[in-house]
Amino acid sequence: MTALDAGAAARPAAARHRTLNVVRLQFVNTQTFVWVPALVLGGAWVITMLIYWIIQSAGGTDAKIGGGSQAPLWYFLVVGVQAMTLSFPFSQAMSLTRREFYLGSLAAAAVSGLGMSLAFVLLGLIEQATDGYGMNGYFAYLEWVWAEGPLAAGLAYFVATMLFFVVGFWFATIFKRFGTATLVLVMLALGLAVVGLVALVTWQQAWPDVWRWIQDAGSLGLTLWAVLLGALLAAGSYLTLRRMPV
Repeated sequence: MTALDAGAAARPAAARHRTLNVVRLQFVNTQTFVWVPALVLGGAWVITMLIYWIIQSAGGTDAKIGGGSQAPLWYFLVVGVQAMTLSFPFSQAMSLTRREFYLGSLAAAAVSGLGMSLAFVLLGLIEQATDGYGMNGYFAYLEWVWAEGPLAAGLAYFVATMLFFVVGFWFATIFKRFGTATLVLVMLALGLAVVGLVALVTWQQAWPDVWRWIQDAGSLGLTLWAVLLGALLAAGSYLTLRRMPV
């Protein structure tokens, strides 16, 4: 092997090592990726259980399904913002490329999201085994999400965390590159696009078709569509980051 070939073979290994350095950099502040997500999850669970207990003590025996489980998923928007704003300057000081920083940040989010997904699956299994903690109350177990089994449910939770992370990361990138006014305009444009889509479906009286499509796709099908959406968002976020000044 020539020296040129040896150098070419060493470059991918060096790039992987630098990407792992980004993962370590992100986990230096364990609050962002570990403790605060765990605190939000635990706090949402405790509050939900207290509400269920109050309803149960008042004689409510119907199934209880709350929205508290969304809180730790939505927090990954904040994780995405902090992963960009708090760590990017340090990555540039370490002579890391934008590609290495982005891949490492995604990997760190994947590790944290995997832990969150496992927690949801374990809670869901406990809820099934205990008939909703003996109160017919469910936090992590949503029947339509679990219709394809615990693995599909775990995948759904994992994809949701990564979607929120990528959106938060992209918003932070837009803010760092273009400023507050542009970020607000982008968010307003997204809001108007959603309202326009809702209006179009309403005018076409297509809501029955939409609900039928959702039911036919099921939770696993929707999760796979979300994977495609997440890939598109991740590509757009990276393209924005590539052109951002330090």
